[in-house]
Amino acid sequence: MAPRWWLLILFLGCSVLQASSQPNSRGFISIDCGLMGEESYVDDETNLLYVSDAGFTDTGTPYNISAEYFRPWRSRNVRSLRSFPDGARNCYTLRSLVSGLKYLFRATFLYGNYDGLNKPPASFDLYIGVNFWTVVNMSWWGSDQDNKAEVEAIVVVPHDLVQVCLVNTGGGTPFISGLELRPLKMSLYPQATAELGLFMRSRRNFAAINETIIRFPDDPYDRLWYPRSDATMWTERSTTERVDGFDSGSFEAPMAVLQTAITPLNASGSINFGWDTEPQPNNPSPGYLAVFYFAELQVLDGNASRQFYINLNDELWHNRAVKPEYLSRINLYNEFPSPRQNHYDISIKATANSTLPPIINAYEVFSVITTTNVGTESQDASAAMAIKAKYKVHKNWMGDPCFPKTMTWDSLNCSYATASPPRITSINLSSSGLNGDISSSFANLKALEYLNLSNNNLTGSIPDSLSQLQSLTDIHGNNPNLCIGDNSCQLAAKRKSKLAIYIVVPLLVIVVIVSVAALVLFSLRRRKQQQGSMNNMATIKPQNEEEMPTSHGGANDSLRLVENRRFTYKELEVITNGFERVLGKGGFGRVYDGFLEDGTQVAVKLRSHSSNQGIKEFLTEVQWNHIL
Repeated sequence: MAPRWWLLILFLGCSVLQASSQPNSRGFISIDCGLMGEESYVDDETNLLYVSDAGFTDTGTPYNISAEYFRPWRSRNVRSLRSFPDGARNCYTLRSLVSGLKYLFRATFLYGNYDGLNKPPASFDLYIGVNFWTVVNMSWWGSDQDNKAEVEAIVVVPHDLVQVCLVNTGGGTPFISGLELRPLKMSLYPQATAELGLFMRSRRNFAAINETIIRFPDDPYDRLWYPRSDATMWTERSTTERVDGFDSGSFEAPMAVLQTAITPLNASGSINFGWDTEPQPNNPSPGYLAVFYFAELQVLDGNASRQFYINLNDELWHNRAVKPEYLSRINLYNEFPSPRQNHYDISIKATANSTLPPIINAYEVFSVITTTNVGTESQDASAAMAIKAKYKVHKNWMGDPCFPKTMTWDSLNCSYATASPPRITSINLSSSGLNGDISSSFANLKALEYLNLSNNNLTGSIPDSLSQLQSLTDIHGNNPNLCIGDNSCQLAAKRKSKLAIYIVVPLLVIVVIVSVAALVLFSLRRRKQQQGSMNNMATIKPQNEEEMPTSHGGANDSLRLVENRRFTYKELEVITNGFERVLGKGGFGRVYDGFLEDGTQVAVKLRSHSSNQGIKEFLTEVQWNHIL
């Protein structure tokens, strides 16, 4: 069954509406990848500002193409490039976007023997966010390293930033010459939604004057309309008059495109063109969207008429004859992806009663790509990128932290649920050379359960906000200069420390009872110690915590009855080897295995502020374990 088509007849008289709807270049991002020696320049052809990519990526190596591949007619932004020999995934981060807005993405690639190897890469993958864009197949554009590849997509962005990533698939070192972003009106290309994007397969302007590419400023969205003409096959038509009509808002072609067209050499001739399908690993059976632009450019005499049908693979594609009006444009498009076939042949033929051959001004063809993959929860992703920027973490910290699973950032663990975005649950940056204070961005990881920042050069205090993370049950912060000699750190430890009270007991036997908690049971050497003053117990005071006030008969006073030895936080870390081995977990917190300096094996019971039981109950449990 032929796909459903919609016919948009664009009438005269709305030029004012059209002019007022054209946006300016605000929101354009134009990146000259690998630009060296200067930060920006204004392009001679478009008057658009191009900037260096230094502020958009922190990996890769900039190069210039070899001098023999410089061409005076070639855009300046392909003279340099950035190559990515290291890592499976390398990304550009584009910020300050409008969440939910529709954007046109364009990437440009020209090898130009930049590495002196005379061997361009065969292919690599390109992603917009966590969704596959296309395979950049350099051989498709020709084996000559002088050939330029250009890919374009229309996508609705879900957040205020998006990352464009190059993925090495084993076909050679990825590289990129230029990256551009253009905001579109939401009414344009209605087939592009939050779930579907459009990958530009072809965009052609028939009978282009001087065979030039039509782009900004003639096209306000800076789409590239490539010329297509062959005087031996077609007759070229053009006008200097304005081509107007009622604008539906769904598709817009620039005036320079609508003012030229082609017709067959004779009345019985037809206009033919087509394309092959391009199956890709992430899109093995692509559907296609085609948009045709028609406008009559000559005044017809008397009984002359121009009517034609559009056929797809020798079958009627649209069941109504198309009859363009003078200087009034028509857009014809299929609302849904075309039937999936191996090849598409378009044939435009005159009807039986038409006295003139068919006419066409331009066309666009897109393949439909899926954009339903969901990346890491936005706050988690932003926090992870802020942490990366603060500590200049490289590793493989590029692209989305958790998706796809095969490219999850090193030292991270994530949780994956069917109905919600991935969440970051674990970060282990131990021995990673971190400097400075502990980033407050860790507190934005609301699903974080485990955090290890030990064996770095961190200073200052543990942020109070970390104590508000409900899921965080295990934190390692062994740094020699953390919280030392800083009064503000002492106050923070007193107010919010999750490590409130430590109890060390000589360990003879440990029995873990699994229910929701774990109890550590102790054997006494003699029964008389049940009635003693708990001389075998020692209160461990958290590092920099003030002495607890004395109050006769209270819980704190009872704790002071134990042996008068107190341990610093640093000593406690030595005893437990950095809280390495967890023996169990009870209602008050975790219990850790440790050894005193004389080799005595001990258990360290930690009371967490997240416990809903108080110090008195905690002491009771300690005394009960002591009796046992």
